[in-house]
Amino acid sequence: MSRYLMRRAAEAVPVLFAISIVGFLIVRLAPGDPASLLADLTQLTPEQQHAYRVQLGLEDPLPIQYVRMLVALLSGTLVSLRSGEPTLQLVAAALPVTVLLLLLALGVGTLTGVMGGALAASHPHVFADTLVTLLALFGLSVPQFWLGLMLITVFAANLHWLPAAGIAPPGGQPGPESLLHLLMPTLVLAAGTAATLVRFTRSSMLDVLAQDYVRTARGKGLDERAVLFRHALRNSLVTVTSRVGVLVPIMLRGFGIVETVFGLPGLGQLTVAAALNRDYPVVFTTNLAAAVLVLLSSLMTDVVYTLVDPRVAFE
Repeated sequence: MSRYLMRRAAEAVPVLFAISIVGFLIVRLAPGDPASLLADLTQLTPEQQHAYRVQLGLEDPLPIQYVRMLVALLSGTLVSLRSGEPTLQLVAAALPVTVLLLLLALGVGTLTGVMGGALAASHPHVFADTLVTLLALFGLSVPQFWLGLMLITVFAANLHWLPAAGIAPPGGQPGPESLLHLLMPTLVLAAGTAATLVRFTRSSMLDVLAQDYVRTARGKGLDERAVLFRHALRNSLVTVTSRVGVLVPIMLRGFGIVETVFGLPGLGQLTVAAALNRDYPVVFTTNLAAAVLVLLSSLMTDVVYTLVDPRVAFE
């Protein structure tokens, strides 16, 4: 296994390098001038404007800007254009919130999706199947920002059951009560994941239930719950597990919206604020941090895949 992990780590280096180039070009070629957001250029002469842009490093050719930014990031000296803080420090402060929210949403979405798909497959073409399918379609169709605002309106503004925003009470520090702050964001992010896994689990289980060994197990008089969970669901998880790894980058795509709606100081909100302010170093760093999370999720999916299906070995 150690050789496999070392090989995957070596393969990740060129992938991260390519992602860094694409990410840098996207943010650097986007419309807007960070110099105009950091200072009132109308109060400066053309010579002063040019000197200010040279000071920010915006007048250098793009390849030089990229190499300088990458070297500064690797050495830990890359700083935000707006606040002057090291970008690694900003990401380190925001990353725990995003990782915790990702794990909660992935866990809730996976458990709900698998159980819902198993329920639908065990009662095909009846009311339970129809209800689960309709809920899955709702989860796939509803916009995340709308669902988040509706949850805030109902459970925070009207019922006062849950906090509307933030990761901790005003003036407090994150602690066990932070789980209440993360409950609604978790539900919003888990909705799409659960809806997707419902469809895959249902389809996979229906295929497995039609296999000869399942009919043989039933013919031997095996309890129906044992047939469903020990045979059908367990073998269906091989297909579902591979799908979970694909869902992680899709979930990360929605973190900017969800963290902004709920006021969470995570990686998504940091990226959105940096993009609006044309803070290229921060966007560059958060983009690579998200890429690392995706690569780690892919690696963990492969590891879990071998646990679900012992026939698969590390190569």
